[in-house]
Amino acid sequence: MNDKPDAAPDSTAARVALWRALHIEADAPPHVLEDQIGLELLAPDKDWRSRGDMDPQFTRPFRASIVARARFIEDLVVEQTGHGLSQYVILGAGLDSFAQRRPEIASRLKVFEIDQPGPQAWKRQRLVELGLGVPDWLRFVPVDFEAGEAWRDELVTAGFDDSKPAIVVSTGVSMYLTKEANAATLRQVAAMAPGSTLAMTFLLPLELADPEVRPGLEMAEKGARASGTPFLSFFTPPEIQALAREAGFREARHVSAADLTQRYFIDRTDGLRPPNNAEELLVAST
Repeated sequence: MNDKPDAAPDSTAARVALWRALHIEADAPPHVLEDQIGLELLAPDKDWRSRGDMDPQFTRPFRASIVARARFIEDLVVEQTGHGLSQYVILGAGLDSFAQRRPEIASRLKVFEIDQPGPQAWKRQRLVELGLGVPDWLRFVPVDFEAGEAWRDELVTAGFDDSKPAIVVSTGVSMYLTKEANAATLRQVAAMAPGSTLAMTFLLPLELADPEVRPGLEMAEKGARASGTPFLSFFTPPEIQALAREAGFREARHVSAADLTQRYFIDRTDGLRPPNNAEELLVAST
């Protein structure tokens, strides 16, 4: 197990955090999400915006998708908290910043961040160094997935109450898992207390994506394969909904890019919007 604090986040988590910051710097207000915590944690070189994967024009639809999915999930968590929900679980949390940006909501919950031990220890150290700290209601749950550790067991050890419902989120993870591993995750969440909700992203088959983003997605797929973390699973909306129902969810709905555009981008005059048929959302309830 690698739990050294200097095990920095992987390149994908860092890129997502920087795209969220780039949304504020490169796109006109109103901003869908205001998040520069990841940028503060990473403290990249001052010329970080000149990196090839930060080109404001090329990354435009991708960062729109990133901030749209984050805002949708955040709104869902706020809504569920208003209905009395008290547990929030983030699978593959990476540089998620909900706890730092929305303490007025997060402090009413127990927030469980599940991630690999090394990057999580790095994040904890950076939060302390920046003076942001780790409040008692924020629980870091290190899980060494490569060693076969079970995240549900570690979650309970960290104080999760199996008798109470939770909202569980997973973004940017499903494509790296086999269909069987995705089905196993769905079954584990579906077995949680009645009233629990899962929100997860999934990647549609690349040939279905908007032509404007297909080259970028194909480039990302090639890069992932070359780095040893290939894309393994693609789903159409009916396929992921069927998988969720087979896993035991009472209800499963697809939140499309068009839905997110209607909700967060409709009044924009700059044309910024998430691409259709790329990475979209499943929301399922027990």
